[in-house]
Amino acid sequence: MKRRRAADRPHSLAGALRSVREEVAPATLLAAVQEAWPRVAGAAVAAQAEPVGERKGVLTVACRSATWAQELDLMQDELLERLRAALAEGPFADGLQGLRFTADAARGDPG
Repeated sequence: MKRRRAADRPHSLAGALRSVREEVAPATLLAAVQEAWPRVAGAAVAAQAEPVGERKGVLTVACRSATWAQELDLMQDELLERLRAALAEGPFADGLQGLRFTADAARGDPG
């Protein structure tokens, strides 16, 4: 029986997808924040709100309801600090200036 060389071994799909995603992702502050958002905000918040735009360093986060927008606005300082820490090693370390939360009724409609 022949032994497989390292180069002949199958690669993981997750590794291949990660590599492709890194190659095609736009190099923007918004893209960097969207990548970090689920990790920084947590699964519960990420399910209710997502970064959708950026202008002059201010990130717009669309929330499922006005209640979520208000709650996240109250958490703004903490979220901003965590996002800046997540971006600290990249090219956008100093780019994030603030957060703006909006209620987006379309996000609340599953269908």
